[in-house]
Formats: sequence, C-alpha cells, structure tokens
Amino acid sequence: MTAPAQTPGATPAPSSVFAPDLLRAAALAAFTKLNPVQVARNPVMFVVEVGALLTAYFTVANAVAGRAFGYELSVTLLLFATVLFANFAEGLAEARGKAQAASLRHAREGTVARRLAGGREEHVSSVQLRKGDLVIVEAGQLIPGDGEIVEGIATVDESAITGESAPVVREAGTDHSGVTGGTKVLSDRIVVRVSTEPGESFLDRMIALVEGASRQKTPNEIALSILLSALTLVFLIVVAALPAMAGFVHLRVPVVTLVALIVCLIPTTIGGLLPAIGIAGMDRALQANVIAKSGKAVEVAGDVDTLLLDKTGTITVGNRMATAFRPVAGVDEADLARAALLASLADPTPEGRSIVTLAGERGVREAPGDVADAQFVEFTAQTRMSGVDLPGGRRIRKGASDRVTRDARDLGQPIPADLAGHVDDVARGGGTPLVVTDDGRVLGVVALSDIIKPGIRERFAQLRAMGLRTVMITGDNPLTAEAIAREAGVDGFLAEATPEDKLRMIREEQEKGKLVAMMGDGTNDAPALAQADVGLAMNSGTQAAKEAGNMIDLDSDPTKLLEVVEIGKGLLITRGALTTFSIANDVAKYFAILPALFAAQLPALGVLNVMRLHSPTTAILAAVIFNALIIPALIPVALRGVRYTASSADALLARNLLLYGLGGVIAPFVGIKLIDLALAALGV
Repeated sequence: MTAPAQTPGATPAPSSVFAPDLLRAAALAAFTKLNPVQVARNPVMFVVEVGALLTAYFTVANAVAGRAFGYELSVTLLLFATVLFANFAEGLAEARGKAQAASLRHAREGTVARRLAGGREEHVSSVQLRKGDLVIVEAGQLIPGDGEIVEGIATVDESAITGESAPVVREAGTDHSGVTGGTKVLSDRIVVRVSTEPGESFLDRMIALVEGASRQKTPNEIALSILLSALTLVFLIVVAALPAMAGFVHLRVPVVTLVALIVCLIPTTIGGLLPAIGIAGMDRALQANVIAKSGKAVEVAGDVDTLLLDKTGTITVGNRMATAFRPVAGVDEADLARAALLASLADPTPEGRSIVTLAGERGVREAPGDVADAQFVEFTAQTRMSGVDLPGGRRIRKGASDRVTRDARDLGQPIPADLAGHVDDVARGGGTPLVVTDDGRVLGVVALSDIIKPGIRERFAQLRAMGLRTVMITGDNPLTAEAIAREAGVDGFLAEATPEDKLRMIREEQEKGKLVAMMGDGTNDAPALAQADVGLAMNSGTQAAKEAGNMIDLDSDPTKLLEVVEIGKGLLITRGALTTFSIANDVAKYFAILPALFAAQLPALGVLNVMRLHSPTTAILAAVIFNALIIPALIPVALRGVRYTASSADALLARNLLLYGLGGVIAPFVGIKLIDLALAALGV
C-alpha cells in the first residue's frame, strides 16, 4: 500500500535572541500590550503607564494654552518608552516560545492516519483520532498521535521533537513503547493505540506551554510581584506627600516632575523584566529539550535538595558487559556458559547480548533445536530475573543473587557454600553478579562490568558544592552499589531498589523538609515520579511515566536531571540578580532628582548633587532616560540568564551582591552623568 502524504518535519525555531522575525513580533507585541487591561497584570508598569497618560494630559493642556510643553512632552515620551521597552522584553520572550510552537505545530498539522475500524483500514486526519483508536504506521510515515505501540518494533526518527538525528528503537511491551505524534517511522511496521483526545496530545501541550501567553506565574514570582507592588505603593505615598512638604519652603513641584520621580524610584527595571525572566526560564528548559508542564516545575528544580539518580545510563555508561563466568565448585565453566547463553538468547538488553557474545568467545554457541518450542521469561522489576522454560520442564534462570537463590531454595535446591564468595568478589570490584540456575541448581555467577561515565565524579562534586545530596538508585546488591557509589562520588545509594523503595525514600526525604528530584521512564517509576517535587520522565518511556512527571525530557538522556537543576538555579539566580540590580539603581536617582527639586530653596541639599548635573531639567530627564534605557539593555541578561556556576549559596550571594548590587549602584551614576552631559551639549 502506498503511504499517504505526510507533512514534512518541523522547521527549526530561530535560535538567536535577536533574530529579525522575533524582533518584529516583539515590536508589534510592545504596542498591543499597551492595552491598560494587559498592563494592569504588572502593577509596576501599570503605574508607569498611568503616569504617562497623566503627563500626556499636561502636555496637551500646555500646547492648547500656548504654553511651553517641551519638558512635559519629553517626560511623556520617555514614560511610554519605558512601558514599551518592558512590553518588548516580554514580547520577545513570548516570540521565541511561539516560534518554537510554530515549528511543533508544523509537525502536528496535515498528518494522515491509517485508522483500524471494524477490521478494516481507513484514512483520516490525525486531528480526528480519539483515545483508544488503533493506527498503523509503516516506514516513511509520521506517527499521527501520542500512544503506545501494541504490536511490532520499529526505528523512529524523533528529530522533529528532540532535534537529535540518531534514530531510536521503540517496541511493544517494553518500557520504550511510548511514541509521540509528529515523529517518523524509519523501518518496519507498528500498530499504535492512541492515548490522548484531540487537543491533549504531547505536541498540543508543548505548543500551549511554550507560548508565553499561556504561562502561569510561579509562587516565587507571585511573591516577588507582591513585594514590588508594596514598594511601589510606599513610593506613591512618599511622593504624594512631597507637595505638602515642599509647601513649607514655598516650593511648587510640577505634577509632571512628581510623576517622573515616582517612575524613577519604583522598581521599574525588575518590574519590566520579571515576566520575560519567567518565560525565558521555561524557554531555556525547552532549549535543553525539556518540556516543563508548568513554570513552577522549572523554579522548584532550582531549590532541589536531593537528587535520585539511576545508576545505569546516568552514573555508568549504561551498557554493562559480561566479562567472566565464575562457576561454583563442581560445575564446569562450559556448563555455566551454556545455561547463561540459553537464558539470554531472547534477552534484548545489551547485557543479554554481551552474555551471548562472551559464551561464543568461550566456544559455547547455540545448537539447532536448543530453544525449539521454548518459552522465554522476561525480566521484571518485581521478579528481578529472566530466563527460559525448555520443553520437558527444564527451567533456566539468571538474575539478582538474592532473588535467584530464593527461587532455588523454593525449589528445594541447596545453595553452594562458595557462591557468596563469588558474588562478593564481583560486587566489591564494582561489577554486577548474575546468578544462573538450571532447574533450581545453582551453577555460578556471570560477572557484568559497569563503566563509570568520564567526568561524573567531578559533576557530583559540583552538585555537593551547591548543597545538593545525590543518591544512586540501583537494582544491584549492596556490595556492588557501594563500590560504584564510592567510585562515582555520590552521597548515598539505594540498592536492590523496588518501586516501593523509591517511593518510600522520596517521602522520607520530603518529611525532613527536603525537595526531591528524580528521573524515570517505566510504568513502575510512575508513583515515584508523581511523588517527587521534580519528576523528569523520559520521552522514550511509557505514557504512565510521562503523565506522572511534571517534566519530560525529549532526548531521553538519563543525565538530563543534572542539567534541569542547573536551569532551575539559573532562573532563580537571574531573577534575584536583576531584582538586586533594580533596587540598587534607585540610589543614584535620589542623588539626581532630589537636589534638582529642592536645592534652590534648600541649598544644603546641594551636597547631594555629587554628579554635578547641569540643571534640574537635565537631571530629571537624564534619570528618566536612564530608567527607560536600562530595561532594553538588560533584555539579553533576562532571556539568556545569569551564568550559573556551581558554588555554595553564600558564595553565590556574595558574588551577586558584588556584581549586581554594587554594579547597580555604580551604573546609574555613570549613565545619568553621561546622559546629562549629552543633554547639556544639545542645549536642553
């Protein structure tokens, strides 16, 4: 059958912060967001816009009355520019998300599905699919919707979603059976059961999440907004009292000047950049191919205290290799190798394949008819062993030592005295011992070697410097786990872990007041992912895991959890740094505007004019201009984030206070003075 036409893969979103199409979209958004209803969501910018409208009234009134209005017009334009720059920052952050959303939507629209209905196949649009529908996908076709493979195995190109060009294998009945709409099947044929209703697919949720308009404020952002609103209210009260105070020295302060003073003193910088910082935090997660179901998930990642990390694929390379057969006393190595070979012939894991390879190197190979009519037993997290049932009732098993020996005892077989020594020797060397039995009789141990990832020890040292505790989770026995934990440099380990053990550990950590993050891909990880404060599910995993987590890693990279924590910390540090800079900015404005207001009547205030500004008019205008220009100047910092370096909280605080606190004090002195000189040179 000829495959129906498919939509090409998604086009990449613009990568540059200041790509021309993003700038155009942000510029348009800056003006549309002037709507007071939208601006009211940001109390600080709402005060600035109301002030701009008020000064605009006085500008028009003076012009109509034939009075000079250049000063009023200048302040009005600068205040509107301040609001526009803040809107531009938010619009630019949203535009980046919407550009990525457009590339994702491109992968969603126009895909044709081959739906099975009543025993026959029909072609329908992918948007018509309903939860539970079965669809056929063959090589060269796009998967029309999210779902689970219920039949077949195929290689899938997920580059339209993850950006990775290497294809992945997806197979029915495994923890890697989940598939995503918009990805492309490269080989074979699969049947997929759709798991979502229209508008609820993974792509649909991604599109909604990356579009800035749908972003919800996080708890910390709400708290900071309340603080900024309170500061704004305080300055409003203070400035409102100034005319009465000025009356005591027979000074009349123009309303336009009072508005300029309010705008310069309230935290306009962080008020203008706060929405962009939050949107950019989720965007940076998306740049790392991580979808956060909420901004809160990204933020919480920055406050995590404990990381639960799977050993295989995260701490070790992932492909444990069989390196030795260690038979117990009275058993020939060839017999052990042959039993291990038969138990591994249907094992699709790298470990299983390596056992077959090692047996071949020892001269033991599969003979015709060895596994005719055999029933292969798959490994599960509950049984922690696999094997094969051969005709005639012969039963071969391999797996974790405690589980396999318990199975041998249940069958009434004795446990060889030297088995424990073999298991301990392999475990102490950092390897994984697999015990092999034939009809319950213990034959010996297969040694699997784990390889620690290069640089992982240094990475854990950085996390420890950040105050994070790392815990390795593994199904290995305690001796093996301890050896690998020691070599990798983690702070703790959970050996022979079951889904219940993972859930129990997370709850115990949370009862101590800790925030916990973990990563998982299987259905058995779903309870722990749901319980964790940050649950990062692999996109290659089951639908249950993806629904339980609050983040999804499109790359299915087991080490991504470390990167997510750094992204979260970067978001918090960026917000804190720019808040510090914004509040510190106000110091210089006191020295610019207060002398300009009162120095003529109160000469003693002249000592505050440390910048020796040219005139009251240039002082006020210079402060307002700087106040407006600093917002676009800091947009790259807000969008890209403050560079995060692993260090203690005290060191980070000291660095940010020095750089953004002291810098926030010094920068306005320099900027306002330079603007004042320029205004004076222009004859203002």
